Amino acid sequence: MRARLKVTVIRKLSWKEMFSEQLPYVSKSVTEYCDRWDEGHEFIVEEDGKMPEGFCTWAWADIWPIICTLRFGGNLPWLEKEGLSYSCCTDAVRPVLFKIERI
Repeated sequence: MRARLKVTVIRKLSWKEMFSEQLPYVSKSVTEYCDRWDEGHEFIVEEDGKMPEGFCTWAWADIWPIICTLRFGGNLPWLEKEGLSYSCCTDAVRPVLFKIERI
């Protein structure tokens, strides 16, 4: 089984929301939030599992294990709904949280 998936941007965070002071060595020119997408943006992952056009390659590498698990019919035991997971990119300065679901 190879399922299609929907990846939805559910939240974008700023380092200001996670840390109480300016992070050392973070350039002042860096935008406060990831500027690639808006919350609510959706991507479809087809059965072939290829990264959707326009998706961030760093974020894709971070969520790839969840993509593979759900795409091949697996589920995560800590979530009550099958075919669903939450994940995020590992950018500690401007992380993005995703909902990933089998469709």
